[in-house]
Amino acid sequence: MAPGNHSLVTEFILAGLPEKPELQLPLFLLFLGIYVVTALGNLGMMALIGLSAPLHTPMYYFLCSLSFIDFCQSTVITPKMLGSFVTEKNTISYAECLAQLYFLCVFAIAECHMLAAMAYDRYAAICKPLLYHATMSHGVCSRMLAGVCGVGLIGATAHTVCMLRLKFCRADIIHHYFCDLFPLLELSCSGTFINEVIILCFSAFNIIVPGLTILGSYVLIVASVLRIRSTQGRAKAFGTCGSHLLAVIVFFGTLAFMYLQPSSVSSRDQGKVSSVFYTIVIPMLNPLIYSLRNKDVQIALNKVLKRNKFSTRN
Repeated sequence: MAPGNHSLVTEFILAGLPEKPELQLPLFLLFLGIYVVTALGNLGMMALIGLSAPLHTPMYYFLCSLSFIDFCQSTVITPKMLGSFVTEKNTISYAECLAQLYFLCVFAIAECHMLAAMAYDRYAAICKPLLYHATMSHGVCSRMLAGVCGVGLIGATAHTVCMLRLKFCRADIIHHYFCDLFPLLELSCSGTFINEVIILCFSAFNIIVPGLTILGSYVLIVASVLRIRSTQGRAKAFGTCGSHLLAVIVFFGTLAFMYLQPSSVSSRDQGKVSSVFYTIVIPMLNPLIYSLRNKDVQIALNKVLKRNKFSTRN
């Protein structure tokens, strides 16, 4: 390792996966299946939104962006993990480890704020329907998306720069299946107080601020929906929010459990389980949640399938 990196470790060993030979093939097939479903689901959602004119609205503009984030987040982690099942020694270089950490932080933080942007969009659609197109114009949506990306890049840069200041001169075994913040801090032979403060501060900001935005949006949505006299109208309004609310609960619950507590409190096993959820399982679930519970997506999918079937016959 170059002297400028202040590290004697040139590569790490990822030792977070079970080493039992009888589990290698079942786990490989399980995570391969999850990744295939994740890739097909998210790329399929992006293609469907792009091909269906009725879905060219701010709500689906954000959903398309969320699918892109989920696909990228899963791709940062899963292919490397799948390779670990077919290699004797699962190693990752120092540079690759920091690159993996950086991009994971970018997409994880971006997803937090993307879910908040989607909640604000639902608030504008339900509480201010007459002003919706002005409130959520193309320019506004583009600026919101740029803000989401900017926050992700700033947070990831802060975490990675703080990680670069640490010295790794003793152990090189990461007790995790990818390069995450807390497992790397455990290996440092220099002080990690600043890093832990940065993690807690940024995690609090990236979880609490979007969380309060989402909570405030839904309080106003519920208050507005309760003023609707028609039962059918209430059901329709709540139906447009159900998928998003379910995705929010699962994602933020997992992140809060993992990052809003000191590293001394959280155990390795808890961290691994939480990480599996937000890096692998949730990116697979999101397109399923939005497709199974969304009538507009189902109608658009049926039209695309019928159009392709008709084209094939001709």
